[in-house]
Amino acid sequence: MSGRRLFSVPARRASVAPFLWMLLFFLLPFGFVLKISLSHTAIAQPPYLPVFDPTQGMAAIKTAVAALSLENFRLLASDHIYILSYLRSVVVALTSTAILLAVGYPIAYGMSRLPARWQPLAMILVIVPFWTSFLIRVYAWINILQHDGILNKVLLALHLVSAPVVWLSTDTAMFIGIVYSYLPFMILPLYATLAKMDSALLEAAADLGSSRLATFWLVTFPLSLPGIAAGALLCFIPIVGEFVIPDLLAGSDSPMIGQTLWLEFFTNRDWPVASAIAVVLLVLLLAPLLVYERMQRRQLEGRR
Repeated sequence: MSGRRLFSVPARRASVAPFLWMLLFFLLPFGFVLKISLSHTAIAQPPYLPVFDPTQGMAAIKTAVAALSLENFRLLASDHIYILSYLRSVVVALTSTAILLAVGYPIAYGMSRLPARWQPLAMILVIVPFWTSFLIRVYAWINILQHDGILNKVLLALHLVSAPVVWLSTDTAMFIGIVYSYLPFMILPLYATLAKMDSALLEAAADLGSSRLATFWLVTFPLSLPGIAAGALLCFIPIVGEFVIPDLLAGSDSPMIGQTLWLEFFTNRDWPVASAIAVVLLVLLLAPLLVYERMQRRQLEGRR
């Protein structure tokens, strides 16, 4: 009994670590961003007003708080440029996630069905792209997709096209870059779920006369839903705010929200509007996380 009590003390202390992490590296920075989003643009340093100055006393702080407003959020709701950027980001993220699932699921399924001695090698091959800088990998696609790049040379050599195809500065190039960059994030959760699946369930389904296709849809696919949800979240959430790939590979006609955020911060120097964009983006991304958390809770309650 005393051993349990001694163990419980460090265990309780360790449980505080995630909350401290969230406080220091999420809630505190988010508080600064939220405050700036409620401020007014100013040609000054920093480029927003009011600025809190604790040395001026509580009266000055109360005056600064009273000067905060929701004007920047009203601007986002009334300007179609920001609305279209949000919509485009969500559409691109949903489309990319669907493509990633269609490509990643067969790969993860094949990896889970390999002999045990070959699975670590397959895992290494999936992780290998992470050993190279993300920016370098995106720039490599510029060389591949350019007018006289490798892809057009191969297509011309195979007589599949009669003239070089325009790839760069198109949505096609953007989707190619996104799928290539985020594919491991889809494969790894799926593989982890499929590899843990009890093969006896598949044998039982076969013994009951189920075909391979029916076994997949009735047994394998439902049991892999947690991996699908985890992989979809790992891909969808960062893709919504993606900046590098759309900026380098896609056109500039309809920018994603990450590009709009960059433009407001570093070109227009409008920090309050940029902060408001970031706050709204975070709120939008919390929705799928809350849905996933509710699904996980229902799954745990079902097991009990």
